Amino acid sequence: MFAKKQVAQVTLSVVIPIYNEEKIIPELISRLKQFRTSFCQRFKVKDTSVEFLLVNDGSKDLSFPLLKDICETEAGFRLVNLSRNHGHQLAITAGIDCTRGKAVVVMDGDLQDPPEFILELYAKLEEGYDVVYAKRKKRSGESWFKLFTAKVFYRIMKSVSKFDIPLDTGDFRIMSRRVVEVLSSMRETHRYIRGLISWIGYKQIGIEYERDERKQGVTKFSLTKMIKFALDGITSFSTIPLKISSYLGIITAIFGVLYACHALYLKYFTDQTIQGWTSIVIIVLVLGGIQLFSLGIMGEYLSRIHDESKHRPLYVIEDIYEK
Repeated sequence: MFAKKQVAQVTLSVVIPIYNEEKIIPELISRLKQFRTSFCQRFKVKDTSVEFLLVNDGSKDLSFPLLKDICETEAGFRLVNLSRNHGHQLAITAGIDCTRGKAVVVMDGDLQDPPEFILELYAKLEEGYDVVYAKRKKRSGESWFKLFTAKVFYRIMKSVSKFDIPLDTGDFRIMSRRVVEVLSSMRETHRYIRGLISWIGYKQIGIEYERDERKQGVTKFSLTKMIKFALDGITSFSTIPLKISSYLGIITAIFGVLYACHALYLKYFTDQTIQGWTSIVIIVLVLGGIQLFSLGIMGEYLSRIHDESKHRPLYVIEDIYEK
């Protein structure tokens, strides 16, 4: 079912997707409470002006019972329990759709995004911005491979996209209510949320921060999920891959004509014997590889058109638990 839209009633909503994070939940809740106290003191608002939406994305460990117990006993904490694992971006979407705050923060639940930094994000938002994103100055505890691939991915996205997607930024950011309303109206299936927010526009700015090392557990972003995430981002905001396949076809066709002219010249104007097997094998392999590559690119776009044409809900909520 779809989450019902609700009128803004609180100052700040914090959306946190959770997937198999039972070991870190106690510390997460403790730091969220400390942050809420600091936020209310600094910005002169009541405790009830801050809500935390914890989105359980089909966790298979004890995350759900832990979160359910907390949200049914602690004021200001709400659990959005999805019917199964829908994926990180859809879990974020479900949480955003359920928010009531005039400003909405998205952060990960592994505490690599420090809750305390929300104070600086909100202060910057109050200067008149609609989006303030946290830009990673340092990423502790991550492998060279992940750092390298992330750096390459962000720069590819920036080069192929028609609009500005900030470098080295994740989903950790704060948004005004009008940005949230536009974002919630965008119901495409394969979601790259940071790209969608950049597409919306309005006044946006970044603040640098040092991303902490994961305290407990392991990352849920496997290599397969990272590749899928990259494909969703690139195919959602660029048609460059389709153009590349067209260019490859044109280039190989030109080389094919030139080679044919060369072969005809050797046959009719020289006494040289055309050695066929090696050249034929090379040409067949190159052309076959390019054709399969091009078909694969077109297949990725067609599969996304197929998914969008079904008009299925983005996610299904089992229930929302709160005090």
